[in-house]
Amino acid sequence: MKKKAILIVEDDKAIAELQRDYLEASGYRTEIADNGEKGLEQALSGQFDLVVLDVMLPRLNGFEVCKQIREEADIPVLMITASREDIDVIRGLDLGADDYMTKPFKPAEMVARIKAHLSRYERLKGVPSENRELEIRGLRIDPEARQVYVQDEEVMLTVKEFDLLHFLAVHPNRVFSKDHLFERIWGIDALGDTQTVTVHVRKLREKIEKDPSNPIYIETVWGAGYRMKA
Repeated sequence: MKKKAILIVEDDKAIAELQRDYLEASGYRTEIADNGEKGLEQALSGQFDLVVLDVMLPRLNGFEVCKQIREEADIPVLMITASREDIDVIRGLDLGADDYMTKPFKPAEMVARIKAHLSRYERLKGVPSENRELEIRGLRIDPEARQVYVQDEEVMLTVKEFDLLHFLAVHPNRVFSKDHLFERIWGIDALGDTQTVTVHVRKLREKIEKDPSNPIYIETVWGAGYRMKA
């Protein structure tokens, strides 16, 4: 079986090499980019299955790199930040990061999260029973192509936005708590909380709803969670 390839975008040589050593010991192929411009170029090359992306980078910061990756590629992004401020975490998720870790962290935990994201991404991308195209009042979801259309106009979603929308659409009219959605889409061991779900629902509504303040697709059930209204 071909080894999964991980791109490490980190300008601190010691940290990058430590990440590389742990990942390669776990059976992954890795490459290191020491600045944002180089990291973006390599991330968009199509050669990598996941990107470990530091926020503070020379030439191009991690937020901008993440934003541009999301505009052109459909691969998981694990963001690494030295800041413990919620606003930085929310900004990263807003731009399409799938998960985040705050320095200092245990490399073994990073490897575990990467394994979980790769496994979940493959599973959500290719489960045969969920590969059928879905259509709900002008909203069309094509799981195989991972494309979404609203009134026949394609809408660009991040990996986790698509996964969340697809999961809700596969289970129409069923209410899911934020905790359940976080565990299902991000994984029980993912670093984060229900704020992650709230941010992604808001971004989804901005993209698929005509009036995000009065959604017709993803409904909020106060005190319970969210549901896809069929």
